[in-house]
Amino acid sequence: MKTMLSTILAAAVLCFTTFAFSQDVVHDVDKAAKDTAHATDKAAKDTGHATKVAAKDTAKGTTKAADKTADATKTAATKTGHATKTAAKDTAKGTEKAADKTADAVK
Repeated sequence: MKTMLSTILAAAVLCFTTFAFSQDVVHDVDKAAKDTAHATDKAAKDTGHATKVAAKDTAKGTTKAADKTADATKTAATKTGHATKTAAKDTAKGTEKAADKTADAVK
């Protein structure tokens, strides 16, 4: 009878010990899952913020590039207009001289 009682007590102690260890493992797994979820959430927020900042920087860069392009176009148009005006004057003077020479030759 003593042996049977000892066996039952040993089995009970073994079951309770196993149960206690399994509860500790469940707690550790739960904690790890929460930590992973928190880290994932933080990484997602950081990535979202970085994307937002990059988009703003790109927009600023695009605006600056457009302004510089507009300024360069305006400058080029002004220079082209000036060159065209100068060429027209020179052509007019050349045509006038040619007309005078032709008139002199005809006389």
